[in-house]
Amino acid sequence: MIDRLEELQAEALEKVSQAEELKDLKDVRVAYLGKKGPITEVLKGMGKLSNEERPKVGQKANEVRDAIKDAIEVKEARLEKEALDQKLKEESIDVTLPGRSVRRGNRHPLTSVTETLEDIFIGMGFSIAEGPEVETDYYNFESLNLPKDHPARDMQDTFFITPDLLLRTQTSPVQTRTMEKHEGQGPVKIICPGKVYRRDEDDATHSHQFMQIEGLMVDKNIRMSDLKGVLETFVKNYFGEEREIRLRPSFFPFTEPSAELDISCAICHGEGCRTCKQTGWIEVLGTGMVHPNVLRMGGFDPEVYSGFAFGMGVERLAMLRYGIDDIRHFYTNDVRFLSQFK
Repeated sequence: MIDRLEELQAEALEKVSQAEELKDLKDVRVAYLGKKGPITEVLKGMGKLSNEERPKVGQKANEVRDAIKDAIEVKEARLEKEALDQKLKEESIDVTLPGRSVRRGNRHPLTSVTETLEDIFIGMGFSIAEGPEVETDYYNFESLNLPKDHPARDMQDTFFITPDLLLRTQTSPVQTRTMEKHEGQGPVKIICPGKVYRRDEDDATHSHQFMQIEGLMVDKNIRMSDLKGVLETFVKNYFGEEREIRLRPSFFPFTEPSAELDISCAICHGEGCRTCKQTGWIEVLGTGMVHPNVLRMGGFDPEVYSGFAFGMGVERLAMLRYGIDDIRHFYTNDVRFLSQFK
């Protein structure tokens, strides 16, 4: 039996040395060290041996098992290392190659313009106020001197959700809400940026959803000259020091007197051209002194307090600043257009 065990050891070690893959080593392990292998068969016959031979055969069987097991483990480790080296060689990375640059995005032009406008007005002491986009009829119309039968309501074609709820047509409701929070005590000095909605047909100059920034200042002894000073500071900071302004009489139900603000045309410098329709001036925003009824609805005594308000479209200001001729460019998400504003 000892001779048979030595033969099996030599045979197994020869197969281990010839193995070229891990699968071959697994086959050797199962064939010689498994429960149905030849070594196990030899051991099954130990019952026929004498008491003197039995421990010698058992010891030899253990030595053969250990020798085969050790040889398999050594060869297995070498094959695994060779496989890893080959994989690393095939998947090597050339660290001398230049890296691929990551494409960076940029702010949307409307976001950029809004932040610029906020910085200008914050620099003049205004704070930012926000309000809901789904508004009540009261805050969107009635508190702004537009009762239910007022003909000026026809100026704004509205998205109604219920008879009393609607998508706000302007950010002016934020002004009333803010005045209420002050409980009739000034000063109030805010700008209200945000989205507004109107039932307009989308074309080059109109959109059913757009952005506005409205401003409000209420305090004692606020005059039209204060309004002009604020707007002139805004225009020169946003459009450039060389720009001139003018105020034209107009009508808005929530201001009295009301005016339109025009700026001198940057193309023709007031001489007249296609951009300004030969007038030398470009309309920018609507403004005026806050109507006494609006002050009263906001909780302020119009005999004590006065104020001014203004409202401007962010898209219009962006179009004037960057020379954009179609408002739809802001909302079509064309990367070719947006990438110009890095």
